[in-house]
Amino acid sequence: MGKIFPILLALIGLAAGGGAGYFLKPSPAPEMSNPCGDVSGADDGHTKTDATAHVDVDSEFVKINNQFVIPIVSDEKVSALVVLSLSLEVSTGNREAVYQREPKLRDEFLQVMFNHANTGGFDGVFTQTSRLTHLRRALREVATSILGEVVHDVLVTNIVRQDQ
Repeated sequence: MGKIFPILLALIGLAAGGGAGYFLKPSPAPEMSNPCGDVSGADDGHTKTDATAHVDVDSEFVKINNQFVIPIVSDEKVSALVVLSLSLEVSTGNREAVYQREPKLRDEFLQVMFNHANTGGFDGVFTQTSRLTHLRRALREVATSILGEVVHDVLVTNIVRQDQ
């Protein structure tokens, strides 16, 4: 009897958990015919600075080839590496212009990221909103200086820090 009791208790717990999960599962989300909402151009009150603003219909995203690797130097040696992936939000039809200027963009982006690293931007809680906002703003300024006003935003699509 001593060996059957724990097994019986486990089966009862499993059945109770399964039953609770079945009866408490959330109802399915209603289907949306257009997940992007009304894109007819009507003013919906959103601005570019709203957290709920939708993507501009006249823009496209261009992924910058290859990741950026930024060394973090402390005590005159590399103590960590930060790896970033970026994309640019640009006006539609400017994808080829981005790829033609990509070597210049990469060089300038790296310089901005090295400066960010040297001022402690990747130390501690490097994913803090204010730090990433500062980095994205600097990257957008550089991208705008190279490509012009076709650049709407710079998106950090991936960021990882590996300590040595």
